[in-house]
Amino acid sequence: MTLAQIIPLALEISIGLVVFALALQTKKGDLAYLLGRPRLLLRSMLSMNVVMPVLAAAIAALFQLRNELEVALILLAVSPVPPILPEKQIKAGGNFSYGTSLMAVSALVAIVVAPASVALIGRFFGRTVYVSPGVIAFTVATSVLGPLLIGATIRLLVPSAVRMAKGIARFGTVVLVLAFTVVLAGSWRAIVAEIGNFTVVAIVLFGLVSLAVGHLLGGPDHDDRTVLALSTANRHPGVAIAIASLVARDKAAVAAAVLLASLVTAIATVPYAKWRKRSHSAIATSSA
Repeated sequence: MTLAQIIPLALEISIGLVVFALALQTKKGDLAYLLGRPRLLLRSMLSMNVVMPVLAAAIAALFQLRNELEVALILLAVSPVPPILPEKQIKAGGNFSYGTSLMAVSALVAIVVAPASVALIGRFFGRTVYVSPGVIAFTVATSVLGPLLIGATIRLLVPSAVRMAKGIARFGTVVLVLAFTVVLAGSWRAIVAEIGNFTVVAIVLFGLVSLAVGHLLGGPDHDDRTVLALSTANRHPGVAIAIASLVARDKAAVAAAVLLASLVTAIATVPYAKWRKRSHSAIATSSA
């Protein structure tokens, strides 16, 4: 087996382990949290799957971005929540049940919404684009839904399994960081080639607008706002790259643009996460 085959496999396994560890910490009702809160569910889907794809297309047009970056932003805007995000949301004071449920729901919704959104946006730009729901279903099943359901089932049947969660999460995170570092090293020149002509400014604006949209639509609960803001801004690059492999003319360039946009957005959202963490601590202290 070559390194080119090992790295994608390591990424898939490590992400699966991180999600599995997260699922081991769930309690009964966590995955179905949003189903009992239809208004929050509606606002979440509106923020992630309606407002942001439109704004991504608008930002791309405003800055006259290169085609590959334009495609990357739109594909990220219709992708589900990345599997490693709930841990970041928890550290920022977000609602664990909401974050976990939103990750599962957004993965399910993406199977239908992502192909439809890409087709509509493609029609807007004068192109006929078709994305098979099966491709997205396979990606979200292996990286999100499968490990999530298996972990939640084990947690329900063997409650003591929660003790293994931290160790599995650490191991998965180490493997993920190492594999992702190798991917970045191999794609670095292609990623750097995407920088220029206000590219980074456009991506930062995309991230900040995403945070604002999610924060406003998160509702009155401070912890819910944190979760939706971070979920709206940070999306699953694996799903975006999987779609790009089907619809993009220059697949390598779009994949590099997706990685660049994901990295810049993740960095741009750090100050918000720290602010929400301080706010959560202040509210908890005042309540006590």
